[in-house]
Amino acid sequence: MSVKYEKFLLNGVEYKTQLTQKWINRKKWEEPNPYLLVSHIPGTIMEISVQEGQKVEEGEVLLTLQAMKMNNKLTAPFSGKIKKVFVTQGDKIPKGTCMIEMEDNEVVG
Repeated sequence: MSVKYEKFLLNGVEYKTQLTQKWINRKKWEEPNPYLLVSHIPGTIMEISVQEGQKVEEGEVLLTLQAMKMNNKLTAPFSGKIKKVFVTQGDKIPKGTCMIEMEDNEVVG
């Protein structure tokens, strides 16, 4: 069995630690793409308030996701344009589903 060690520096002291197989096989963290609006909880799409190509202002409601008997309103994180809507009303979506893709105003022109 191969043992993998990782070295790190803390307050000028070098430490060596053994990594577990679970840690080595973990899903690596990726920086979220601010243009892709992804569901953080599973739920049902109750209402879609925008269309592809529509310009939106920061804070404007894009869609309503019902989860755990609560209606969660997804708002625009910045002013821009709706590039693509990946869901339809009534869709039951799992966590991690990409619902809407946006474009920045600077890109739109």
